[in-house]
Amino acid sequence: MRYETKNSLRPILASLMVAGAALAFTGCTTTPHTANQETAAEQREVIRNGYDRALSRLYAAAPESRELVQKAKGVLIFPSVIGASFIVGGEYGKGELRVNGQHAGYYSTGGGSIGFQGGAQSRATILLFMTQQALDDFRNSQGWTLGVDAKVAVADIGANGRIDTNTAKEPVIGFVLNNVGLAAGISLQGDRIQKIDL
Repeated sequence: MRYETKNSLRPILASLMVAGAALAFTGCTTTPHTANQETAAEQREVIRNGYDRALSRLYAAAPESRELVQKAKGVLIFPSVIGASFIVGGEYGKGELRVNGQHAGYYSTGGGSIGFQGGAQSRATILLFMTQQALDDFRNSQGWTLGVDAKVAVADIGANGRIDTNTAKEPVIGFVLNNVGLAAGISLQGDRIQKIDL
């Protein structure tokens, strides 16, 4: 009889554990989301200002990146990609594409991840389209997934701040900035990018 009671409690305990995990996940991902409360003009202004700040931070962290940006056919920057996870998580951000220094569209990015990463994190993602073909392929797509529709070489920065020469030859180069500076060992594979009206 005692054995049966123990077995009957297992489903209840399992349900309580799942509910606890869900509550923890909610707590980790609850951050003020003001995008829905801002007007489209305000959102565009935030993105434009964030774009310029992200470029300045990139140049400070890796001076050689300035030359790559100047050579790029297009530069897409997501100034603030917010990610939060507890076991299973996701991320989302809005950004701007500029071609020859001129506005060429707004985009959203989203991705998912699995792992014990707990807590909310923010990063800036910068993508440089180094060839016209890479830029055209991106702009003509209905939705672009990194690692599927195109390989993105996340820049490898040495201790001296120099960019790996092999990386600099790739058609699409990515940089990831966190609160400290350039982030190492970050994968952008699986992130999906879509054009949005803003």
